[in-house]
This record gives sequence, C-alpha cells and structure tokens, in this order.
Amino acid sequence: MTRSRQDASRRASKCLSTVKRKRMMNPTNKTTITRRSFLQTTAGTAAMTSVAPAIVRGANLNSRIQHACIGVGGMMGHNDLNNFLSHKGTEVVALCDVHADRLEHATKSAPNARKYRDWREMLDKEGDRIDSLNATVPDHMHFPITMSAVQAGKHVYCQKPLCHDVAEVRALSEAASKAGVKTQLGTQAASGFGDRMAVHYVRQGLIGKIKHVYLCSNRPGAIESYRLVGPRPKETQSPPAALNWDLWIGSAPMRPYAADIYDPHKWRAWQDFGTGWLGDIGCHVFDATWKALGLTAPKTVVAAVQESWKNSPPRRGDTWPQSDHITWKFPGTKMTEGDEITVEWFDGLIYPPEEIRNLFPGKPYPPESAMMVGTEGAILVPNGSEPLLLPQEKFKLVEKPTLEPRNHYHHFLDAIHGTAKNESHFQQTGPMTEAILLGTVAIRTPGETLSWDAENLTVTNNRTAHKLLRRTYRDGWDVAGF
Repeated sequence: MTRSRQDASRRASKCLSTVKRKRMMNPTNKTTITRRSFLQTTAGTAAMTSVAPAIVRGANLNSRIQHACIGVGGMMGHNDLNNFLSHKGTEVVALCDVHADRLEHATKSAPNARKYRDWREMLDKEGDRIDSLNATVPDHMHFPITMSAVQAGKHVYCQKPLCHDVAEVRALSEAASKAGVKTQLGTQAASGFGDRMAVHYVRQGLIGKIKHVYLCSNRPGAIESYRLVGPRPKETQSPPAALNWDLWIGSAPMRPYAADIYDPHKWRAWQDFGTGWLGDIGCHVFDATWKALGLTAPKTVVAAVQESWKNSPPRRGDTWPQSDHITWKFPGTKMTEGDEITVEWFDGLIYPPEEIRNLFPGKPYPPESAMMVGTEGAILVPNGSEPLLLPQEKFKLVEKPTLEPRNHYHHFLDAIHGTAKNESHFQQTGPMTEAILLGTVAIRTPGETLSWDAENLTVTNNRTAHKLLRRTYRDGWDVAGF
C-alpha cells in the first residue's frame, strides 16, 4: 500500500472511531449506535477515500484481503459466506447479522471471525481492519450499507438488485467510481459459461442485428409465494428474542413484527422491503442482453399488471403484483437493427408471446430466460445454462468459444488483488439496475408510458412516477450526502 493510501486509511479509521454511541433499551437490543451520527460521520470520509482508497489493508498483515460478511442467514447468506471463505487470498474476519441464531450458525464456518449484530457498529469498530464487505440483506438496506462502506473506502460486493430505488443506484454508482473501490453486483450467472457464451455469439454477429428481446421469469411456485403475503397483519406480535426487529426494519417504515409475513423469505413481495419478482430475478435475466447489445438508459417504459392487484387499493399500496409485463424502448446500438430496440419482460402468469415460445424446440419453454431475436436467427439464454442458437440446424457447426472457468465472487476478490478485471462492477451494472427499477416504478403507475430523462434523473411526463424514484427513510436512517 502506498503511503498516501495508508494515511487515508488512518484518517478514515480515526473518523469512524469518533462515532458516538447511545444506549437504547428494548427487548431485543440493549445497545445500538446513534444512527444519524454514524451516517453523518462516515460521509465525512468520502473526500479522503475518493483521493486515496485503501486497496488491501490486509497486505500489511498477511497479504490476504480482510473481508466482512453482512447478512449470513438463509440460502444466499450461507452461499455468499462460503464463496468468500473459499478464496485463498481472502480471510473472513467479521460476521454481521440481525438474527443471533443465524450469526451463531455462520461462526461454525468462520469460527475466528468477530461477530456483530449491527453493521454500523461493525464498520465503526473494524475501522481499518477490513478491506471489503458483502451486503446480503433485504433490498431496502442495500444502499445504506453499501454507500456507507464505499464512503469508508471499502470494496463492496452487493446482492441484486443493487438498490431499492432508482435514485439510490445513481448515487451509489457515482460514489463508487469517485472512491476508486472495486465493486461487484451479485449476478452470479454473469460469470457462468452460458451468459458469457451468449454475449460472445451476439457480438460475433452470428444472429445478425438484434430486432427484439423477450425476457421472462415464470418460475413455478413464485405466484403462490406472492399470494400468501397479505393482507398486512393488524395485530402486534413480539419478535423472537434472537431477532433485532428494529435493525431488520432499518430504513423502511416501522411495521409490527408478524411471523412468516416478512422475515425470512416473503419480504420481496412487500414494497417496503423488496422490489418484486422483477427486482429479484431481472438483473440475472437481463445481464447477458445488456452486455451483448451495449444498452444504455431507456427512453420510455410502460407496465401492464395483474388486474386483481391493479383494482385493489390495499394490495397496490403495499405489495407487488403476482404478474406483470414491462416494455422498455432503448436507443439502438451498433448491435441492433434500428435506431431503437424494444425489450420486454414477462413474469408470473403473463408469458412471452406463443410465437416466441414456439421458437424453442423443447418443452416446456425455459421459465427464466432471455430470447434475443436477430435478422439472421435467434438466441435463447436460459438463466444459468448454456445458450441455444436457433434454428438449431442452421448453427449446428458453430464452435463454442474457449472460456476460462470463473467464480463470480473470486473474480471480485481477484480484482481487489489486481489480478483480474471484473465485469459486474457498479459502473457497468448500475445503469442496468436503474432501467430495471424504472420497471418497478412503471408497475406502480400501470398503463402509463413514462418518458425517462436519464441525465437529469427525471420522469418528465408523470409527477406521481417521478416521486417513486426515491423513498423517504425512517427517521434517523438518512444517509448523509444523499
């Protein structure tokens, strides 16, 4: 590490160490950090770290990245932890989770890691002892955690979608670029052979210029999981002793705890916490298309939604629909047939057109996939699987590209070490996430074609939609500088 970076690291650590604590008594958490003072203090480090970010503090100790995992429960928390543990140049030194039982379970995999319930306390106490962290938490907490980490000079891996709101994505992408830290969005399939092969085939011009794109996520069981979320319970229940409910709610409006309604699985269906099925799966399915075509910000977006949700004010105000259809109009690129390209998304019980599904020779049509239709053929990209060039007979002699195996988590860590250049950094995936989250804005204003001014971050023709670009945080959870 250079002396300027060491100095910046010490200044950031000193700044973080001055955070004042305030004791607050409640049934599940006896001590928390004063939220506002922490977020204001971490913002003060941004100017320092943007000039000289600490690349690998751990290099002064044992040449290994010192990593912290925030959110270690459930399938993804456990999966993310194990992937970071498996990198030989990385040491997981801190774990954080609002649920004590999940935290204890994670220590079986990382017994020497320091444990925290509150991510703000972790950032405060760890100071210059960590180089990077990952945020594997509900969508509404992605921005407060990752923005604070970037401002403190940490490299960040964040699960998808990057943020809950469009305005958050823009602010985080710009902050990460200014700070010079390494970042990665949790679109694991982007590092797989399938997505990378698809990008290669399209860029080679095998199916000609792209005329239309059809994306879908019609996963069996998803509809049922969304059907079971509401209505919002009116009675107040006590959260389990192991769960700090105040920290779980975080920046969202305070809601009474209710068993099996929000935590641990159904929060995605609630607008307070999740971004619906589009936000959950859209980044995975969209990624290969975005990279292959070199897309930029859309010009317009419009949504058609499930009628029963549309006509139910309580559901429409609280939850996401079980089915929707989003249509974006993007500026054309050198890979498209015209000066405009249409991309459509279908989920739930709204499916891609039958003539598109009939292009696939097998049955059933892959429930999560991207179909790019070109002037010389088409390519089907099932999520997480190898692409299929169509019609098959025409492309049967096409040789597969030679691609090295790649672990999405390790690619991020290797980028921190300076031995790789990762692709799914926030400057690349941020604009894509903005477009996807504009779809969630369109869902809440169904039937309205929204005109998008990306440069000024403005929906120019619909005031209601424009207000949905950014939510109001719960008192005390504001992110300084935003």
